[in-house]
Amino acid sequence: MTGAAFDLAYDTVLAKWPHGTTTATVATPYGTTHLISHGPADAPPVLLLPGGGATATGWYGTAAVLGATHRVHAVDLVGEPGRSVADPRRPIRTAEDLTGWLDALLDALGIPATGLVGHSYGAWTALTYALAAPDRVDRLVLLDPTNCFTGFAPRFLLRALPVLLRPTPARNTALLDWETRGAALDPDWRALQALAATFPTVRPVNGPRPGPERLAALKPPTLVLLAGRSRAHDPRAVERAARAAVPGLEPEMLPEAGHFTLPVAAPPGTHERTARHFTD
Repeated sequence: MTGAAFDLAYDTVLAKWPHGTTTATVATPYGTTHLISHGPADAPPVLLLPGGGATATGWYGTAAVLGATHRVHAVDLVGEPGRSVADPRRPIRTAEDLTGWLDALLDALGIPATGLVGHSYGAWTALTYALAAPDRVDRLVLLDPTNCFTGFAPRFLLRALPVLLRPTPARNTALLDWETRGAALDPDWRALQALAATFPTVRPVNGPRPGPERLAALKPPTLVLLAGRSRAHDPRAVERAARAAVPGLEPEMLPEAGHFTLPVAAPPGTHERTARHFTD
């Protein structure tokens, strides 16, 4: 059960989605998955996967642009803050479980193949799925992906450790403010992120980072957008590693973006660049 304050904060950010947005709950063997959907019902589908500790609500800017040409479904990750509910009898514990959950979700939606956009941990989830089920992913966008091409920065892990061990609203907010260097964030989304610390979650699946052979076989056309001011990792090291690992991949740097400014406070043109990847 979610708390009243969390529910109110969730609905406040959800209200920022464009007119015509709908919500739904989809049953899977791993629990129920909550979706926020926008765009023409008969348009090509794109799934949006948030970062760890975030909810589907933060994709409203992306949905407003991408929803003009696609049917976008933003997903509350099972076991993470939001309105998806994990089945305790079948927890998601491995990368194979994540793949099974996404397979079941797409099957329930009647989607043979989809585009995927992921941020941070959501980018790792999207990449993991694209490598495991290449025929079900048309195109892929990774926003400042973590644990995909390099590891985390040690100082980020030190800052994040208190949040991981005993999350509180104050600790969540302190990590956000430190990582973004005090950037102006949507205050309603920032409040929701703080309250996410009060949400009962399960331990997320971590790793493994895909090896060079698997990355070299990545099939879907992939766009990697890196936050130039990210403190989660060294974005330039990620750029070099991604370019070396995936033939033909040319990551793009967003010089003014921080890791946690994506996607809610992305630099101008970011959502349009994401949309172009699915229409080019």
